[in-house]
Amino acid sequence: MGAGILGAMTRHRIFGMSFARIYPLYVAKVERKGHGQAEVDQVIEWLTGYDDAGLARVIADGTDLETFFAEAPALNENAPLITGVICGMRVEEIDDPLMQRIRWMDKLVDEVARGKKMSSILRGS
Repeated sequence: MGAGILGAMTRHRIFGMSFARIYPLYVAKVERKGHGQAEVDQVIEWLTGYDDAGLARVIADGTDLETFFAEAPALNENAPLITGVICGMRVEEIDDPLMQRIRWMDKLVDEVARGKKMSSILRGS
């Protein structure tokens, strides 16, 4: 009945959270540091392959993060180059693919907020 030692059956609450709920938090975070929504959109679009219309649609639809990534047009092939610590975890060591994608997105937004160069954030692409 239990999820086992590794919690394999555990579904993280964040997976069911809507993208529309976290998106304004991302924008507010970068705006506090003198950056803008366009930069947030750029890094999310780079990661997921969504365009402006696609992002607007998933926001309007209340799409959850699990569906957001499952339906992402094209996960960037350079996404595995995203490394570092976010929420106390090294993103390159996260085993759950969906959680890793969410944390990649968090990391990219964090790098925008910190003022890292866009060429570096987008892993040279």
